[in-house]
Order: sequence, then C-alpha cells, then structure tokens
Amino acid sequence: MENQVLISEEMPYEKFEKYGLEALTNSDLLAILLRTGTKEMNVKQLAQYLLAYSTKGQKSSLISLYEFSYEQLQGIKGIGKIKALQIMSLLELSKRIAKERHEPNTKISSPRILSQYFMEALRHEQKECFIVTFLDAKCKMIGYKMISTGSLTASVVHPREVYKIAIQKSAYSIIVLHNHPSGDPSPSKEDIQITERLKKVGELIGIPLLDHIIIGDGIYKSLKEESYL
Repeated sequence: MENQVLISEEMPYEKFEKYGLEALTNSDLLAILLRTGTKEMNVKQLAQYLLAYSTKGQKSSLISLYEFSYEQLQGIKGIGKIKALQIMSLLELSKRIAKERHEPNTKISSPRILSQYFMEALRHEQKECFIVTFLDAKCKMIGYKMISTGSLTASVVHPREVYKIAIQKSAYSIIVLHNHPSGDPSPSKEDIQITERLKKVGELIGIPLLDHIIIGDGIYKSLKEESYL
C-alpha cells in the first residue's frame, strides 16, 4: 500500500524511469504528451482535469477524447492551440495505427477483417458515415469511398451513386459499411431496406453486394451473418 501511494504521487517521467510504461496511468501518459502545465496546474493535474472534463463524471477513459473537436479542446481551461493540436495528432495517429495494423493485404474472408480495418475510424464518429468498399475477383479491397454522412435514408444512400463508383473502379463486388454513433450496431429498419435495395441493383448489373457491416463501439454486426443477405 505504501509503495502504491508513492507511485501515485510521483510525476510521470519519474514513474516511467522507476517502474516502466506499464505503471503509467492514462493521465500519466496524457501528461507526457502535453509536456507542460499552467500557472494554476502542473502537467499531471492538467491531464487529470482534461480526462475528468471529457468523461463528465463517468469512468475515466481516453476514448472520450475522440468526442472533442479541435475548437472544443481549445475551450477547455489550460488547453491552447498547441496542446489541442497535440491531442488531435495523438487521436489521429491512433486511428491510423489501428487501420494500418489491419490492412487487408490478403483476401477479405470474413466481416471481422473489414470491420477491424474501419473500426477506429468509424466508432468515434458522431454522425453516421456510409462507406462503400470495392473488391476484385479475389476479394481483395481495391479502394473505398465515403458516400454520405448523417442519418441514413434510402434517398441519401442511393444505389445509383454507389454503383456508379463501383463501375468506375471496375469492382467485381462490393461491401458497404456504416457506423451507429449510439455504439449499438443492431440494424434498423432503414438499414435493412437500404441493404435490400443495394442487393437487388447489384444482382441486376452484375456487381453483387456481399455484405453490409454496421460498426458500433468496438463491436460490429454483419447483415450477411444476421441472414439479411
């Protein structure tokens, strides 16, 4: 117990040198990124304040930082332009690392592979984003395109726009994805209707819709696996 108290009182750099990265808390890691504090708060206190501000009484989590825009971060006491940019850069790097880690260089043989590729980019979005991925004859992704943002409706996600790009890309087949900002990837009535329309058009023009994947908060639903396709 005495050792634990000592660790919590030490500054992040001292903790790292004595105990290693595993001993650092979320606020410690954030403090290292921010580097300096303010006249009122040292850097550790500033990091703790930022996390408390972002979680609003909920369990402290770095994921909550994704909810802020660059402008909103600057509105937080002690966070100016430079620190806001540092935080936004960290969040963007984490998205890119996660995406590169799951780069589908091989055949996309399951919804899990594609959902992991887009998970970090979509799970934190506050609006619904609809993405079409284009596959070749070996089920390798040859490209993707964001078609729309906002609440999905049949008028917003029109098969004409989806398949126009698919034809331009010489796609053999397509898989579509979108996110649910609520974190629950359960398909809505609109999701099912859009899937049915895309499936019918794909069958007519010879570019089949293989799946519709809905991204939630760290989880996904495949409409193919749910027997809607």
